[in-house]
Amino acid sequence: MLYRGPLSSCNYACPYCPFAKHTETAAEHAADARALARFSAWAETQPFSLSIFFTPWGEALVRPRYQAALTHLSHLPHIRQLAIQTNLSGSLRWLENAEKSKIGVWATYHPGEVARERFLTRCAELDTLGVRYSVGVVGKKGHFGDIETMRAALPGHVYLWINAFKVGDGYYSQADLTRLGAVDPLFEVNTRRYRVRGMPCNAGETVISVEGDGTARRCHFIERPIGNIYEQDVRDLLRPRPCTRSSCECHIGYVHLPALDAASVYGDGLLARLPDPTLWADAARLETYLARARNLRAN
Repeated sequence: MLYRGPLSSCNYACPYCPFAKHTETAAEHAADARALARFSAWAETQPFSLSIFFTPWGEALVRPRYQAALTHLSHLPHIRQLAIQTNLSGSLRWLENAEKSKIGVWATYHPGEVARERFLTRCAELDTLGVRYSVGVVGKKGHFGDIETMRAALPGHVYLWINAFKVGDGYYSQADLTRLGAVDPLFEVNTRRYRVRGMPCNAGETVISVEGDGTARRCHFIERPIGNIYEQDVRDLLRPRPCTRSSCECHIGYVHLPALDAASVYGDGLLARLPDPTLWADAARLETYLARARNLRAN
């Protein structure tokens, strides 16, 4: 389950992000807190196992309410996994009280918004705490040097992924693709749009996205709701459905395509964007995945 509540503020000012430095009112924060509390209470009472990925519009982990929610949920026996996107600017002390084996962190590094050494210090804290994490950077051309430096500075076990800067065809030259692929062997997969209309997708069958008011959709990218988790048994909403979009280009969307079989690469790390550690030593397995992506591509 992908949860995205009303929160839409961030303490960073990345020029490519629409939520940079947005300031919410006290009333807006209160509304988000109520939505999060309601969702956490719902998750606590469900009679089935559940994995949750928090995908806020802004930065959630600087807010104690999100730290508390993750901590509480991590101790529930039917919660399998929890993951969250964060810039790591908030305190990580809350993790000391959480069931860390269930938590995975998407740690996003934003050159120009945080000193590299400060970010690396936070990564070292995660390592000390024993929390699984990956590090991501937006692949802007002005970031290439920072990306390579960050890769060299991170421990070898940490996966550094690059989100393609999607501003139209032709942004990356072949030399750019080769350079970034040397850092992130899966980067090629994120540079493409995938033909998805009419194709089977696990979105709506084993994974759904949920908003703060309980509105459920197959995924974040399909506007039509399939129901509301507070008004009906969520299991009644789940069934196979062909995708209605013409293409899909976001990692949290296309990884649910059975034809791509991302689970063969990520295993139980799919939710937190953590590839199976054995992948990098298996060239044939990696190439098979890349070949499937090339076959599905729309461009």
